[in-house]
Amino acid sequence: MANPFSLQGKVALVTGANTGLGQGIAVALAEAGADIAAAGIRAPRETEEKVRALGRRFVAIEANLSSVEPIGRVVRETLDGLGGLHILVNNAGLIRRADAVDFTEKDWDDVMNVNIKAAFFMAQAAGRHMIASGGGKIVNIASMLSFQGGIRVPSYTASKSGIAGITRLLANEWANKGINVNAIAPGYMATDNTAQLRADEARSAEILGRIPAGRWGTPADLGGAAVFLASSASDYVNGAILPVDGGWLAR
Repeated sequence: MANPFSLQGKVALVTGANTGLGQGIAVALAEAGADIAAAGIRAPRETEEKVRALGRRFVAIEANLSSVEPIGRVVRETLDGLGGLHILVNNAGLIRRADAVDFTEKDWDDVMNVNIKAAFFMAQAAGRHMIASGGGKIVNIASMLSFQGGIRVPSYTASKSGIAGITRLLANEWANKGINVNAIAPGYMATDNTAQLRADEARSAEILGRIPAGRWGTPADLGGAAVFLASSASDYVNGAILPVDGGWLAR
């Protein structure tokens, strides 16, 4: 049998792939055989080096996803640079922390614009191409806060709850068009977004005490889930929100 996890000959567009989770996902997809287009506000040089070292093609696309304006161009540059678009990973995201009583409209809008608005319209643009070309895979990056409320991150919680919702909606609309839309919900990961939490010894200990695996996750921990949801191994998986959390939700 052919390897159902192989991404040989596929093109994946990953947003926010400069560092952290996006970089880990992009490298995992490249290891499985995919060529990578990376869209973000800065040139992802380290990610490019890692992908090219695996013998895969790479296109960097500069785009500020705080607005929907560049989204059509991102898809066109992916198609022009790599000759296709089979996989979209909506990873770009922001987080702002403050007590709910002090949270500003700007912090609300900045997070919502990137985390949910841009994610939906990127899926829409990629989905139009995938419908016309016969199918594809869309993987959204959700969160533990797609399931829980959290504290001091109201716009992040709202946006990640929204990601779970649009993942299910798009799965309902597009499953019969050959497009699988699913999401990964990372647990507490050692990335820039959690630097404040990890620097707070009391809060970090509180978090680690609830994770059965006993450690913070790493970007590499998402690789297998991303490859699964991007490959033909998940052809009958639609609208799933897959936790990769060290057992956090089980406790």
